[in-house]
Amino acid sequence: AMSSFRKALKSKQRDHKERSQLGFRKHLGLLEKKKDYKLRADDYHRKQKTLTALRKKAMDKNPDEFHFKMIHNQLKDGVHMIKPKDESMTEEQKKVMRTQDIRYVEMKRVSEMKKIERMKSELHLLDVDQEKKNKHIFYVDSKKEVEGFDLATHLNTVPELVGRAYNRPTIETLEKKSIVGAVEPQRIKKLAKQRELQYLRLSQRIDREKNMFVISQKIQTRKDLQDKVKKVKVCEETTTAPAVYRFEAKRKR
Repeated sequence: AMSSFRKALKSKQRDHKERSQLGFRKHLGLLEKKKDYKLRADDYHRKQKTLTALRKKAMDKNPDEFHFKMIHNQLKDGVHMIKPKDESMTEEQKKVMRTQDIRYVEMKRVSEMKKIERMKSELHLLDVDQEKKNKHIFYVDSKKEVEGFDLATHLNTVPELVGRAYNRPTIETLEKKSIVGAVEPQRIKKLAKQRELQYLRLSQRIDREKNMFVISQKIQTRKDLQDKVKKVKVCEETTTAPAVYRFEAKRKR
């Protein structure tokens, strides 16, 4: 009888101990449980220990201690920002140098050079990468001839063709032979636009060839640095040129 009474009493006991609430405060719900209080208390003490350890670390820190981040970081609006470094290589150069070899780079550069020469011959262009254009100077004997100088008469052509630097026939040629090619304004305008596009492509190929040449030089420099010879860096590496080193003169046997 006693054991059955204990079992019945144990079944009536609650699994979670809760503090009772006053009658006029029952609408606010039950008070905090012991397990909830335990979690909150442990979190509070953990944070207090962390703050105490940080304060002790700050007090024990040497004010004259040096870190490299002191010169590479800067404080901006209360936040530490890393100073941007001057890139000595473009992303394209890094990608090609990691994945390709110097032989492949040289092969592509030679291919670009052949395409550039072919495009120059088609466009009748000698130096497209030069900023200064060729000039044609005419010499006369007196100032009076300068005032009455007519360029179309001197070149023996029509005034409409004076502005051309190529394909500028004389009057006799125009009278004896028929004009071959486009003569309509719309057709001429279309051809001029196509020619301008070809010049743009040629300029891009010239820039690509220069970039490939710089990449090949940088790869060769890195290969030369693998030799166990004393060397001193003379110039830093840039986006348009490799680093320059001075190697110790060593006599070969």
